[in-house]
Amino acid sequence: MFNQQQSSKRLLTVAGLAWLFDAMDVGMLSFIIAALKPEWHLSEVQMGWIGSVSSIGMAVGAITFGILADRYGRKDVLIITLLFFSVGTGLSALTTGYTLFLVLRFFVGAGLGGELPVASTLVSENVPVAKRGRTVVLLESFWAGGWLVAALVSYFVIPTWGWRIALLGSALTAFYALYLRYGLHESQAYVQRELGKRPALGAAIADLWKKPYVKATLMLWIVWFMVVFSYYGMFLWLPSVLVLKGFSMINSFGYTLIMTLAQLPGYFVAAWLVEKLGRRWVLALFLLGTALSALSFGNATSLSVLLISGMLLSFFNLGAWGTLYAYSPEQYPLVIRGTGTGIAAGVGRIGGILGPIMVGSLIAKGVSFTVIFGIFCVAIIIAVLAILTLGQETMGQTLDTTVHNA
Repeated sequence: MFNQQQSSKRLLTVAGLAWLFDAMDVGMLSFIIAALKPEWHLSEVQMGWIGSVSSIGMAVGAITFGILADRYGRKDVLIITLLFFSVGTGLSALTTGYTLFLVLRFFVGAGLGGELPVASTLVSENVPVAKRGRTVVLLESFWAGGWLVAALVSYFVIPTWGWRIALLGSALTAFYALYLRYGLHESQAYVQRELGKRPALGAAIADLWKKPYVKATLMLWIVWFMVVFSYYGMFLWLPSVLVLKGFSMINSFGYTLIMTLAQLPGYFVAAWLVEKLGRRWVLALFLLGTALSALSFGNATSLSVLLISGMLLSFFNLGAWGTLYAYSPEQYPLVIRGTGTGIAAGVGRIGGILGPIMVGSLIAKGVSFTVIFGIFCVAIIIAVLAILTLGQETMGQTLDTTVHNA
């Protein structure tokens, strides 16, 4: 038991640091977008496309690397995704034009989009059943750590040294990817699987829509789409929204840092509740809190209300993200787990493409933040309804015997 606990903690730390580095890049991107606007004279629509092209890459990466993880193993695919991310980030720091920056952000997004579902699958397959949900939510908590580092770097580095230095620092994660080659072990469940049980690509995708899994697949696709649509629409624009509300860029960075701090307790509370109330109810409750916080943030007229609603938005939204990553791999058996989780995340990234573009387009047309954040509120409510009507509880179930009898 002691060795198993030690192994689980080490796996959580090793995979969590990879998660932190990816979150640091996404977090810095929101600040970099705000910094690029005056330097490259970008319109709101162009700013929206920077976030959206990253999500296009994340959609491609989640689907592609999720499928590859079922065919070639979780560990090696995880390392490849980190290298995609690291090299792309380093090269994007050297660009001098908008178009090439977009191209490189696509490759960065592909690595990021692939890393997240593959890492959550790897961790969920290697921890005890009783702690599986909590461990995966804690894995997601490293995302908040990455955002916190991003906010600190953006607050202290970007205004003084520029956004390129910040990106070059993020690119150093390539060295961590090399360390993972020796510091990380393949999923034991995957190793023990007979090669004869490895399905063809078409068969694996078709299995997602077979009767035992059709409700789970439909539910995950709806929830992932709505959650990612709202998250990237809101959080990638957060520093820019504060600037557009009249705050200086340096103050908006500082206020975003304060809001980011609320992510960590959100994860920890969700991690505790997920093994008490179950995945389904925790996910629904935290998403409902996200919807109400988004509505409050969009209607905020004072700094105090803006900060409080922004902190609640971070608390509930990131707690929901952690629960979703714990819930998703539990919907499928081993043979299609990476494929099912990766494609669901890929469908979500389509929402991540549309969210930032929608915000930029609506701001350019003079639409109020009340309406914009109201749209996100409605999207999240749709996700809650999908969970309550289509989702089934998976707490305490052995992964390979989690079957939905529809």
